[in-house]
Amino acid sequence: MKSFRKELTFHTSTRRSYLNITPQIVSALAESKIQEGLCLVNAMHITASVFINDNESGLHADFEAWLERLAPEKPHSQYHHNGAEDNADAHLKRSVMGREVVVAVSKSRLDFGPWEQIFYGEFDGKRDKKVLVKIVGE
Repeated sequence: MKSFRKELTFHTSTRRSYLNITPQIVSALAESKIQEGLCLVNAMHITASVFINDNESGLHADFEAWLERLAPEKPHSQYHHNGAEDNADAHLKRSVMGREVVVAVSKSRLDFGPWEQIFYGEFDGKRDKKVLVKIVGE
């Protein structure tokens, strides 16, 4: 069995953002030369997320509105966590959206269902954050 590891770095210009990272994962898979196996993609920061969904801007706007209703950024004083930092809402949003995805690799391709894409969700941006890509198989 082979193993491949790669870190991707993202830096968003806004506090919250949704990035389609499927092309970077497809590139990592090609680099790995693994034809059959599993691909793990996970956010390496507690205020960011990796998830699978449809690449549709209206849906992304719906995520943003829904998450902001669940865990509004302001007022910062509503959260016990906030003090030196003001990102309690980002921790909560990440808990809802998830940490990682695992996708089967078949015939050197990500084995997606229709419309599935991999996204990086940023909830406390404006700085470098890493995503781990770990691919194992043959």
